[in-house]
Amino acid sequence: MSEPRQILVTSALPYANGSIHLGHMLEYIQTDMWVRFQKLRGNQCIYVCADDAHGSAIMLRAEKEGITPEQLIANVQAEHSSDFADFLVDFDNFHSTHSDENRELSGLIYTRLRDAGHIATRSVTQYFDPEKGMFLADRFIKGTCPKCAAEDQYGDNCEKCGATYAPTELKNPKSAISGATPVLRDSQHFFFKLPDFQAMLQQWTRSGTLQDAVANKLAEWLDSGLQEWDISRDAPYFGFEIPGEPGKYFYVWLDAPIGYMASFKNLCARRPELDFDAFWNEGSKAELYHFIGKDIVNFHALFWPAMLEGSGFRKPTAVNVHGYLTVNGAKMSKSRGTFIKARTYLDHLQPEYLRYYYAAKLGRGVDDLDLNLEDFVQKVNSDLVGKVVNIASRCAGFIHKGNDGVMVAGDAAPELTEAFLAAAPSIAEAYESRDFGRAMREIMALADRANAWIADKAPWSLAKQEGKQDEVQAICAQGINLFRQLVIFLKPVLPVLAADAEAFLNVAPLTWNDHLSRLENHTLNPFKALMSRIELSKVEAMVAASKEDLLAAEAKIPAGNGELSKDPLSAEIEFDTFAAVDLRVALIVKAEAVPGADKLLQLTLDIGDERRNVFSGIKSAYPDPSQLEGRLTMMVANLKPRKMRFGISEGMVMAAGPGGEEIYLLSPDSGAKPGQRIK
Repeated sequence: MSEPRQILVTSALPYANGSIHLGHMLEYIQTDMWVRFQKLRGNQCIYVCADDAHGSAIMLRAEKEGITPEQLIANVQAEHSSDFADFLVDFDNFHSTHSDENRELSGLIYTRLRDAGHIATRSVTQYFDPEKGMFLADRFIKGTCPKCAAEDQYGDNCEKCGATYAPTELKNPKSAISGATPVLRDSQHFFFKLPDFQAMLQQWTRSGTLQDAVANKLAEWLDSGLQEWDISRDAPYFGFEIPGEPGKYFYVWLDAPIGYMASFKNLCARRPELDFDAFWNEGSKAELYHFIGKDIVNFHALFWPAMLEGSGFRKPTAVNVHGYLTVNGAKMSKSRGTFIKARTYLDHLQPEYLRYYYAAKLGRGVDDLDLNLEDFVQKVNSDLVGKVVNIASRCAGFIHKGNDGVMVAGDAAPELTEAFLAAAPSIAEAYESRDFGRAMREIMALADRANAWIADKAPWSLAKQEGKQDEVQAICAQGINLFRQLVIFLKPVLPVLAADAEAFLNVAPLTWNDHLSRLENHTLNPFKALMSRIELSKVEAMVAASKEDLLAAEAKIPAGNGELSKDPLSAEIEFDTFAAVDLRVALIVKAEAVPGADKLLQLTLDIGDERRNVFSGIKSAYPDPSQLEGRLTMMVANLKPRKMRFGISEGMVMAAGPGGEEIYLLSPDSGAKPGQRIK
């Protein structure tokens, strides 16, 4: 038997500036399942993570809330830790990048890079907010686009025309923080000489450490030539001061990945059997895996390995990259209730439902994963309740009633026993390669065979026949043994189900190798329901609660004072109230009459990143709704969804006219695109 492997695993660090949502949770569940599989196999597998706690955004949010950054990140860390624990994500350590260990390691890596000649300094001209007294990152500058003259655009790109530019090219720039007109100032910045590692990175990215699609994408960067990376920011900034450089701070992305090392170092101080150097020093025989999303590949597969190489530490064994999460085939949407926070999900549904669904959909590649809520309900109910748990519930009662809960010896279906044993290596390989979807398909194929065999033997019918009790006991003991095998195979995905099944089976915690043995002449504990079906009403309640989260946030927007007068033209509202209205260009994808409604048309509107359903009382002006299809109009995108007899209306289209046939949908000028905001 081979020696247990030494494995250190990390997930990307969640930013300490907001709540965890189901898109984030995809990564942590994926990583946790892989780690649990390794531990189930007897390997030493350590899983560490931390909150990413530095940067201007943290500093400014804390200031807005009237608390210190340290208080903010402590509050967020408590929330994150609770969400992860309740989703059964079992970190060996969940730390923070704002820690003594991270300060020490960041300083060490920087000084090693500096002393080896991999740090450069030069003056950089940037916008400076004279009122706030700070240099402004691109996202904190707004102004008029130098290409199309659209107003209120960010400092690096225009949402209207798509142009990219330098912040200094913006017309009429304003600080998004204070509203002040920024001024240009020079400041000395520190740069990591990434081009020094061009040859190493070309070899390392093609060495099997990355999926092919990721390596191909990085080749575009490498082929065009790497640029030096700005790793410094000026005070005020919440982070670590650069050693020997007062008023200069490490850019958040410099110390964030070092947080992996810091979290492990913090764990080593509490677990003497762990040796930091054995895992991180150059030449380490331990394995190191990072699980990340495809949006941060450049940091983890270019900057990070170069930093490690230049400072004398080992590089990752592999960086495992996944795609984004969509819900019901579209980008997560707050207005549709599909931007679902982890806690909102947990308030309505069991975590293992989602863990299984993610497992069933996850492959080895970087394709996006879609959480289709109808399919989610059907698949969990069919696979987990209808197939896996069904085996135990079918068989347990007969063993308790007919043999005092004792499973008889013998193998009533040797061909099934052999099939389950033969499938184990393939299932293990699928887990190892992160092809969870294939593993789930193979496991459910075994469950189908077991259920078909039990149905064919029909112990419930035999139990009614004289002299068939021994056969009933043999069949049901075989069924329980097959159920036990399935539980072992599913344990990395469903740890609570596994623990409950172990209690029913009256066995110690199962390991992977337990699939090689059988239970014979063994006493079971009374059977209790192991998993209940998902009720669609609970999913609908979760979606509704997610919409309420949005509406609660919008309720903080200032409203007008008093009642409107009878003359709407004389009514006055505050400017902030009007500015809160989100007007968007919308493409009418589909228009149709609403059965049973005299005035309504049902419109399907494309607003760029999602589609909306809107009911509009314009039928009298457009008796042939199809003439509207393909036309651009304008809509209020942040109107509170309204439940109507015919469904939910998710916005309002803009129209003018006295009524009847004289209703005219408002249209933007030519050149407008769906989703653009109307200023």
